[in-house]
Amino acid sequence: MFKASRAALDTPRSRALARLSLLIAILLLVFWPLADSLAQGQAQTASQITAARTWPAQDYTRITLESPEPLTFSVLNLKDPERLVLDLEDVEVTAALTGLAEKIGANDPYVKGMRVGRFKPGVIRVVFDLKSEIKPQVFTLAPVADYGHRLVLDLYPLEPPDPLLVFLDKLQAPPEDTAAPAAGARSKVPAPTARPAPKRPDVARLIIVVLDAGHGGEDPGARGYRGTYEKNVTLAIAQKLKARIDQEPNMRAVLTRDGDYYLPLQTRVEKAQRVRADLFVSIHADAFIRPHARGASVFALSEKGATSAAASWLANRENAADLIGGVNLDGKDRYLKMTLADLSLTAQINDSLKLGRAVLAELGGINDLHKADVEQAGFAVLKAPDIPSILVETAFISNPEEEKRLKSAAYQNKVADAIFVGIKRYFAKNPPLARDRVALNP
Repeated sequence: MFKASRAALDTPRSRALARLSLLIAILLLVFWPLADSLAQGQAQTASQITAARTWPAQDYTRITLESPEPLTFSVLNLKDPERLVLDLEDVEVTAALTGLAEKIGANDPYVKGMRVGRFKPGVIRVVFDLKSEIKPQVFTLAPVADYGHRLVLDLYPLEPPDPLLVFLDKLQAPPEDTAAPAAGARSKVPAPTARPAPKRPDVARLIIVVLDAGHGGEDPGARGYRGTYEKNVTLAIAQKLKARIDQEPNMRAVLTRDGDYYLPLQTRVEKAQRVRADLFVSIHADAFIRPHARGASVFALSEKGATSAAASWLANRENAADLIGGVNLDGKDRYLKMTLADLSLTAQINDSLKLGRAVLAELGGINDLHKADVEQAGFAVLKAPDIPSILVETAFISNPEEEKRLKSAAYQNKVADAIFVGIKRYFAKNPPLARDRVALNP
């Protein structure tokens, strides 16, 4: 019986099946690890969004996606309703990407919300629901500073807000009633009363001062030992200074930015020119590689190179803000490079030095001066040929003691007061020229 069974198994067919089974086993042993390795390799090559940020502002809303490698993407606009669609190839759905939806607030002027999903194999679709039709600028930025590769979506309105018209609207608007009821007081609902139209100040000449809070948004500026960002300090001081200037009957201040977002250096200059500014004051908080550096400084533009190696170094650092903050280099019609060669700046620089000396003298009353004289260098943000312009380094944020002071509202108020008094001293000796009032009364 045993012999018969063995003979039955030892047939050509059974031998072929045995060889096939052995071949399959060998193939599995050889190629299974290779296939698993290839699958893991494909998973590793998928890009990851490591950070996603949004910076809403009236000028535009910026959305930034950051990754270790360059992203492959395509963008299209969809209507009825308005949407911006971003397709990302070979990208994993990470918490950073999906978490961007929670960062889009109700106060965003242009973006209503965001959705993420798998569109097709290998493609992730991100849909931004919009509040109105927009004009997007989409571009990439190479790694710089602490950032990796960035994909930037700048969502501009079809009709960008005109800085002059915005200024005039605020100038003619009635003052807001910000008084809060006393604690424990019952709220009353009195009958509405007509508020008289605000009376325009009876002055021969309205002086306009543009205040530029340095850095912002993607560009934090310098960072202090305790983690204080320069962009937050500069905005706080600019807002306090604006409040002081606006209290003067013949003066008004305009902020280049009124929130945490980035504006290219050239755009800041263009805003000042558009509102026909009498002065331009850019506010910063200095930093150095060593923590002992301290004191306030004031800088003006130079036609002939920097007045010191330190001034040159600082100008190069501040001019690099566009690389960190992120500027669309393809938008050549929007951001024109300015050169000293084609500008007549002698008068502007002379007036800037006068303004700088007046402000520096007042800053010396509240803090040590890093330099006793106004220094000069090729700051891009000071290149408006028809506007006296200075850059104020309020203190060294890299100095732990001065960082602590810069964070305090008390010191910020002192800095704002000092700059304000310096501005008034400048105008006392250099009255503004007559201006066509029609431009401010459309």
